[in-house]
Amino acid sequence: MRICLVSETWAPEINGVAHTLGHLSHELQRRGIRQQLIRPRPADGSSADMMEAELQVRGFHLPRYAEVQFGRPSDRAIARLWEKQRPDVVYIATQGPLGWSALRTAQRLAIPVTSGFHTNFDHYAGDYGVQWMKRPIQALLRRFHNRTRATLVPTARQAATLEEQGFANVRVMGRGIDSQHFTPEKRDPMLRRQWGVNEHQPVALHVGRLASEKNLALLVDTFQAMQAAHPDLVTVLVGDGPQRAKLQQCLPHAIFTGFIDRDALARHYASAELFVFPSLSETYGNVVAEAMASGLAVVAFDYAAASELIGNDRHGITVPCGDGRAFVSAAAELCQHPAHYGRLGRAARARTQSCRWEQIADHFLAILASVQEPLDDASHSYRL
Repeated sequence: MRICLVSETWAPEINGVAHTLGHLSHELQRRGIRQQLIRPRPADGSSADMMEAELQVRGFHLPRYAEVQFGRPSDRAIARLWEKQRPDVVYIATQGPLGWSALRTAQRLAIPVTSGFHTNFDHYAGDYGVQWMKRPIQALLRRFHNRTRATLVPTARQAATLEEQGFANVRVMGRGIDSQHFTPEKRDPMLRRQWGVNEHQPVALHVGRLASEKNLALLVDTFQAMQAAHPDLVTVLVGDGPQRAKLQQCLPHAIFTGFIDRDALARHYASAELFVFPSLSETYGNVVAEAMASGLAVVAFDYAAASELIGNDRHGITVPCGDGRAFVSAAAELCQHPAHYGRLGRAARARTQSCRWEQIADHFLAILASVQEPLDDASHSYRL
């Protein structure tokens, strides 16, 4: 089988889409699957590993969010690649201009297309002050995905939500976790000394982009409440983004690391005790699974990965979506009870042991194989 992956983002960029595609690509390579990649041209001019062919197109950045890049429409270049090396199936991970271009070209050449719903772009409209665009964005996403043979989402809850909104052919493909890389065994006493904490002081960690859509005002309230309840507690924020300067003003005693590499990230997880994640914009939230595999007690909303992985007060703490007061209260209460958060962290680690990328890749391949039936007349009637 030859699979073409189309994405606006790829490693070493740090985000959930690149993370998921990287793991899937590695598993596909292990199985001898031929892979192509179409993506915007990276700034460093590098090429991706494990690809039979790679097409890099011109990109552009969002005006208010330089970290996000989209690929320009490239129908002719994509057609030339596929006419020379025709894929059996195309997987489009992002719904930007490049994704639309790949979709048009694949349907013109009668190549089966699947898509991934990795990012809640409609949710971001409210976070960036353009709430009026939420419904038009949702309609555009629905139009895109309903022209593919399957839309893959990470949770059953999200599948149900999209189906209620009129999305068709929605399939659940979960996410894995590398529990050998993210493990409590990577706890680093030297790192904790750099943070200025002894073995008995708790550390509360947050990992993610420091951007408006991550519900960071609630993170500030939560960290402040936790420190008021437990003055010895130290807070650490891993990641970077447009809200970093504002956060540093609000949390002057917190430690900000900026972006760090994967090995350092594993040590940071394992060297903390609690993980605080107030985001409500994720489709999954890989960082929740990484924190759990690292043995941390997670406080999160009953949403996305936390909803799938955490039994409340068994593997972590979840609170009803949007109840900020309950979120702050739960985190402030938990940080005062070392035995409790220690027990939750151990149970979290055990819970993630069955989430293996090998199984996720097998399911991914099964879905791709299932869509490779000949196109029916209705499929030929699509016009973009």
